[in-house]
Order: sequence, then structure tokens, then C-alpha cells
Amino acid sequence: MTTESYVEKPKTLSELREGIASGRLKATGLATSYYERIEQVNPALNVYLSLTKNRAFAQAARVDAAAAKGDPLGPLAGIPVGIKDVLVMRGAPATAGSKILKGYHPPYDATVVAKLEAAGATLLGKLNCDEFAMGSSNENSAYGPVRNPVDTDRVPGGSSGGSAAAVAANIAVATLGTDTGGSIRQPASFCGVVGVLPTYGRVSRYGLIAFASSLDRVGPFAANVRDAATLLSVIAGHDPCDATSSPAPVADYAAESDKGVEGLRIGVPAEYFGEGLDPEVRDRIETGIESLKKAGCTVKPVSLPHTRYAIPTYYLVATAEASANLARFDGVRFGYRSPSSATLSDMYSHSRDEGFGAEVKRRIMLGTYALSAGYYDAYYLKAQKVRRLLADDFLRTFADVDAIVTPTAPTPAFKLGEKTGNPLAMYLADIYTVTASLAGICGVTVPCGATKAGLPVGMQILAAHLNEATAFRVARAVEAAQS
Repeated sequence: MTTESYVEKPKTLSELREGIASGRLKATGLATSYYERIEQVNPALNVYLSLTKNRAFAQAARVDAAAAKGDPLGPLAGIPVGIKDVLVMRGAPATAGSKILKGYHPPYDATVVAKLEAAGATLLGKLNCDEFAMGSSNENSAYGPVRNPVDTDRVPGGSSGGSAAAVAANIAVATLGTDTGGSIRQPASFCGVVGVLPTYGRVSRYGLIAFASSLDRVGPFAANVRDAATLLSVIAGHDPCDATSSPAPVADYAAESDKGVEGLRIGVPAEYFGEGLDPEVRDRIETGIESLKKAGCTVKPVSLPHTRYAIPTYYLVATAEASANLARFDGVRFGYRSPSSATLSDMYSHSRDEGFGAEVKRRIMLGTYALSAGYYDAYYLKAQKVRRLLADDFLRTFADVDAIVTPTAPTPAFKLGEKTGNPLAMYLADIYTVTASLAGICGVTVPCGATKAGLPVGMQILAAHLNEATAFRVARAVEAAQS
């Protein structure tokens, strides 16, 4: 490990908010201190792509004025939050980590951004990520890789590596990321923070630059389970701008997380503990499972038999949808346009070739092939049928258990550059996360100890559709066992 660590334990969200409400702490002072820390730490980690100081200080001043008058404060009053740069934010660049969107400034806020600010959050800036959220290491960003605050020689995970690293390095109290096949859960595991995969439709995708529309989800990162639960309660809920958002009522997830786990039935799938699982990761997860038994849970083996098909299924469905979604980036309307184009056809091909990175082009080509005439039935349609089988595995299992626990990732954070030359090895880093993505269910990853080298290990807790409350309860119990 490198000699310098950038990890610093932050105060909890509730501690900070109480300080602001009582007048002992100013939201403007808190924002100032976080910007000072960003200035010190960000050059080494490459977490923030842009800062939104004017908007942040204007919001902080409003919170301070409301606190001084004794007005009611929102649940995130004055809390510094960072936003993954695939979510649009008025007045800030939205690059999606890509050269092709350089210079694009959206004129509106994503629904989740507007909800955070309505709850009082101070929005610090936009966070680095894999290009168009395609990656497992945050090395695919056109603006350079993010480094893991725990060990700067290692990746923070991807694609939401900047969001996870910001919380781990305490240059944001909480952040938003997105998860298509593991892009919240895997980086949270690698950086030693809490990450949440909401049920598909639980959180609005309006204002999210799309990768794979049937898989993309927006969720929070935080330093502890209760803070993550608070954020999810703020951003969840139906949105008329997103026809796929659920009308189901939103629970007070923080209060739900306070409930004990005695009597809960926990399933442990054998398919997640086979070949390729790092021995130290296995040991930490098994220790975490024992802690759940001690807390009063009943633990039983379960089977998810179609798990072995998850990676190929995911990389057909996701790439096909990426091919369709990214067709709009053509150099015509906004973003990068190649200067070396003599004809319209040249402008299209040169702009896309020069604007997209290698991984994005690889996925577009895979997806276009899977959707092409003569291959659709053999690849994309078959993948959708297998996706149904994977979802059915979970439905059957959740009839017998309340939650499923697994490792979040098969290994701890790997070295920068270790997998960049082998796309398949990189894709396998998501082997434990893509199943939940394909099934549409929810989950939480929570720190579950560390390796002998001090690298964080995460436990993934999966629950049935719209049952985030149970996932948070189990995650709190695992968290409590670590303290």
C-alpha cells in the first residue's frame, strides 16, 4: 500500500444537521471546509471533474438563514453532496466521463438533483466516472482514472468510482452514483463505504444520461447505513417525468434500518462462493454471516441455479441498449464534433470515433451486432429469456427467505492497469452484482472487514422488489458487528 492514506472518518449526517439546526455549525462554513479539503486531496485522487461553488454557497446561505430564523429544515440541510457526472445539473458541465460531451451544459436538473436540493443539500460538484458508466475500475474516463483513497495504487471500482472515493476520502458527506450492473455496489465495496441499489423504478431516472435503460438505476453512497437510508428516502418516489418510476409509497428507510434483525431468514447461495472467490474475501463474508446468526437471524443455504449465465446475459442486454441509446451522440446537436470532416458521413464517423473511448466503442459494436438482422433471435432475444429465468430464481428464493447475502465482489480492489488489457477479466469483476441488476431487485453493500493488507471487503445484501427496508436492517446488523 502507498504510505499516504486519504481516508478520513466523517461525522454522520445527523450530527452535522443537528449542529446546523442548533446554530453551532454554519452550512456556509461546512461548505468552505469541504472545498478546502477538496483542494488538498482531489489532485491526488482525481475525484471531482467540476465544482459548483456558486450554487453550493447560495444554498448554504439559504440554510443558514432558515436555521437562524428557526424555520423547519430539510432532512439534508447543509449536507455537502457530490453528483456523479452522468446526472445532469443546471449550470454545471455534464460529460458522462466522455470527450464526446465536452462543453455540454444542460439547462435543467435531474429529478434526483432537484430532490436533494429541495431537502437542503449543498451540491459540491460533479464526480468522475467511467465513460457513459461503462466500466468496473474508473479507468475508462476520458479525464483520467480515479484512485482509491485507501491505496492510491489501486482502482476505486467502477463505474461510480468517483462517488465512492469521494465518501471514503471525506470530500463529500454523501454522493449519488448509478448502477447498471454493479456500478454502485462494487466501488462501494472497494472503497469501504455503503452503497445502495434501489429497486428498478424506485428512483427516477429523469436527467440521467442513459447507458442501458432497462438496467440503469440511481442510488446513494454514504459512510454508514443510516445516512445512506436517509438519502434514499429523499430521492425515491414516483416522478411524472419518468414513466418507469414506481408509485409505491416511500418508507422512512433510516427508521426502518433501526429495527433489529431477530427472526429474519437469511439465504446464502452456493453459486456465489465457488471458484474465483478470494480466500480472504470468503473469510470476511463468512464471519459477517456468523454475526447475523448471533444477532438472531436464521441462516440457510439457497440456490440460484441460473447465476452462471448472468455475465453473458448482461453483456448482451446492456450492450444492445447502449448501442441504441448512444446513437444520439453524433456530432450534430451538442458535444464534440470532429474538425476533420469533409462530408456529413465523415462528420458522423469521425466525431464518434474520436469522441468515444475504446470501451464504449467495444460495447456499441457488440450491441449493434446483437441487434442486427439474423442475430437478434440468437443473441438479444435469447438473453432476455435467460434474464427472465434469473429473475424467477430470485422470486422463488424470496418466498423462503427475507434477504440473501453474498460477497459484493470476488476480490478486493485490484491494481491500476491490472485488468485494462483483458476486457473479459474486467467484466468478471461484476460477477456477483449483475444478477440483481437483471432481476430488478434491490440491495445494499456494507463494509464487512478488511484483508490483511487493509483493503476493504463488502457484503452484498439483496432483498425482493421494493423491500429496501429489509436490506437496510440486515446491513445495519452487519455494520454493528464491525464496530
